[in-house]
Amino acid sequence: MADQTHVLFVEDDDVIREATQLALERDGFVVTAMPDGLSGLEAFRADRPDIALLDVMVPGLDGVSLCRRIRDESTVPVIMLSARADSIDVVLGLEAGADDYVTKPFDGAVLVARIRAVLRRFGHAGGGRAEEPASPPNGGVLTFGDLEVDTEGMEVRRAGQPVALTPTEMRLLLEFSTAPGTVLSRDKLLERVWDYGWGGDTRVVDVHVQRLRQKIGQDRIETVRGFGYKLKA
Repeated sequence: MADQTHVLFVEDDDVIREATQLALERDGFVVTAMPDGLSGLEAFRADRPDIALLDVMVPGLDGVSLCRRIRDESTVPVIMLSARADSIDVVLGLEAGADDYVTKPFDGAVLVARIRAVLRRFGHAGGGRAEEPASPPNGGVLTFGDLEVDTEGMEVRRAGQPVALTPTEMRLLLEFSTAPGTVLSRDKLLERVWDYGWGGDTRVVDVHVQRLRQKIGQDRIETVRGFGYKLKA
């Protein structure tokens, strides 16, 4: 149930913070709202929320830095809020470990839909049942060179060493590893991994692919210009 979902919301604008908190609470979410990054970090550590909404431009500790601090401690889903769709802050937030972003000003219904989409990906009750990528016929461990992907245990190893992935990175890798050699378009990945039933910003895909490459090997995922990406079989 959504009323069991705890949201940490960090926003320095009093009007936006109060209005958004009320809107989320009307939809059944429990909300802890903080006006700056330092108090947001304290609240995160004290309350361990199910999801964090972080405005990029907040005082004390900016949203990108806060996201990075959270990601150092947890794989909890993070959505960044940015005032400009073309802002470099969007990319910086995704590179810091955010799972998605929403551009301000935003419609309350859109924000709730994005929150629930993220929660579904993470398998949280507030978002409903997570849809898993297709499993290989025999299940178990898939091997690609020195990369091993355990599709049942949700573990990844490279050269025998464990690789720490966020849930979004894991879902992205599962999409690639269950269809090696198949080109997956950015739109298809947005639909399958980010649960976008509508057009989305493909920068979300590009940045996550970049982060995934840094962890599993730069040459493991190939860019097919004009089409998308594929995992080298």
